[in-house]
Amino acid sequence: MVAGELIQSPFLLLLLLIVAFLYASVGHGGASGYLALMSLFAFPVAFMKPTALVLNIVVSAISFFFYYREKKFDWKLFYPFTITSIPFSFLGGIITIETHLYKIILATVLLFAVARLVGLFGKQKGEFKPINLPLALFIGAVIGFLSGLIGIGGGIILSPVLLLLGWADIKKSAAVSALFILVNSVSGLFGFISKGGTLPISSVSLITVVVIGGILGGYFGSKKMNTVVLQNVLALVLLIAVFKLYTT
Repeated sequence: MVAGELIQSPFLLLLLLIVAFLYASVGHGGASGYLALMSLFAFPVAFMKPTALVLNIVVSAISFFFYYREKKFDWKLFYPFTITSIPFSFLGGIITIETHLYKIILATVLLFAVARLVGLFGKQKGEFKPINLPLALFIGAVIGFLSGLIGIGGGIILSPVLLLLGWADIKKSAAVSALFILVNSVSGLFGFISKGGTLPISSVSLITVVVIGGILGGYFGSKKMNTVVLQNVLALVLLIAVFKLYTT
């Protein structure tokens, strides 16, 4: 089936809604989840990157709105990463890589997402440290480039880094990651378009689904919500996608 026909799958739409809900609940846009689903449903790689970026922009904006409203956002924690991530995300968006290499990089990032979902790292520390500016600038550049290259926002990497380094708590890292994802996704998308890339018109029908999931996830996540079971289910889906990407 072509991408337009695949989009009509009720099962895919349901999974997209769940992914948007879960990711928005922790301040993420969900690109790694959308890419995993598109890989499982055998979408063309040319369709995956721009579609994931568009959906990421929508959901991360919604998630940020709810976390900002709860006064969880910290500008001083946000801007050092973004200074370098935006130009490097644009650079990554310009670059088109061979399909096999794209799948390997994506699968590796999805493993990172699985680890984040099941809590293998990124636990909140009791004491917080002042941010190290040079290190934050470097981390922002690396995450930004990777984000633009494969079509993610980078929050799935940034939020556990913030927790591991003791620079933020869970709620604050979610708020910072949400806006970080938004600006990186926009920059990566501009980079993609600047090289002649086009947005698949058929992907527009997916936006309504992720908007619903994003609103619900952002609202409940910015409050207090336990989604451990659903997160473990999503982690299993991502692992299946990783296996598929590594073996095809």
